[in-house]
Amino acid sequence: MKSKSIKDLFGSVALAGMQLKNRMIMAPMTRARAIGAIPNDLMALYYAQRATAGLIITEGTAPSPNGLGYARIPGIFNDEQIEGWKKVTEAVHNDDGKIFVQLMHAGRVTHSANLPAGAEIVSSSAIAASGNMWTDTQGMQAMELPRAMTKADIENTIGEFVSAAINAIKAGFDGVELHAANGYLLEQFLNPNTNVRKDEYGGTIENRSRFVLEIAQAVIKAIGKEKVGVRISPYGTFNDMQVYAEIPATYNYLVNELQQLDIAYLHMIDFAARATTEGQSLIKSIRKHFSNTLILNGGYDKARAEQALQQDEADLISFGSTFISNPDLPYKLANNIPLTPPDAQAFYTADEKGYTDYAVVNLNEILIATK
Repeated sequence: MKSKSIKDLFGSVALAGMQLKNRMIMAPMTRARAIGAIPNDLMALYYAQRATAGLIITEGTAPSPNGLGYARIPGIFNDEQIEGWKKVTEAVHNDDGKIFVQLMHAGRVTHSANLPAGAEIVSSSAIAASGNMWTDTQGMQAMELPRAMTKADIENTIGEFVSAAINAIKAGFDGVELHAANGYLLEQFLNPNTNVRKDEYGGTIENRSRFVLEIAQAVIKAIGKEKVGVRISPYGTFNDMQVYAEIPATYNYLVNELQQLDIAYLHMIDFAARATTEGQSLIKSIRKHFSNTLILNGGYDKARAEQALQQDEADLISFGSTFISNPDLPYKLANNIPLTPPDAQAFYTADEKGYTDYAVVNLNEILIATK
């Protein structure tokens, strides 16, 4: 059973052998500053500015050339990228922070103009996502039809996740988060509207969950269960995902299997699920049956975060856009300092504007105050 003791949003807490300075997690957010898919000095500064989070989870990072989705997202599949990420992890660790990399294969959520030569668009099935994708060379373009992955593709992709996880440890990350949410490749296998396969990776809940679980198992074997988290988004419709009747059964099964794998944490985007009675029941079921660390995300402010912790709905809370415009967010929330609103027009641009130019309280003062 979960402990019913009061959890302090700003108090130190253990996570899979690590000591976090607080329960505030910086959520993964695409920021599109990785020119040529290579992490750089600007990104190192950005993450270091936010090192007072209990844990930083990076933007979605491709485990392979096929996994690249949006323009200027980073990868972690070659030596130059590993060296770039070392700058980031060193900068964060120098400020006493902890950081996981989110491994995200975009699957069908991309355009060929965003992929390097030789890469291709693949998914669970040959079903295109509706909507457009920005490309730096051709502007907005409709997303294209993916090729359905063969069994050999699936095996190779699992291997790419393993290699990416090993690269992450080489780069100095404290662990990895597998992105099985928000309509990207792993969720494309989970959802029967995007997975119409007839083999052992499609059809039943167990089969549709197989790809995610095999990746998790392989990555755990490579780097250790204490270094692996998984993100999910039940009822989410981002990236042309559709709601389906088996959502509760699918996620109860998946989460129970992840519990058996003893992963470090489960990171759930609960915003859409909270909107329905059925979704609320699923959230409670997941909380009841997943006994390891649960992170919730979905528009939380200080009051709602503290309520969720006090009512034992979660162990940690992740914050998204408020961390973009408030690098010193833990300090501001702890001291009831008004927050700076983010500049949404600069979320995905290529330079420092709206990225590293937000005012920051002296970092040494923050580190002292939050220890």
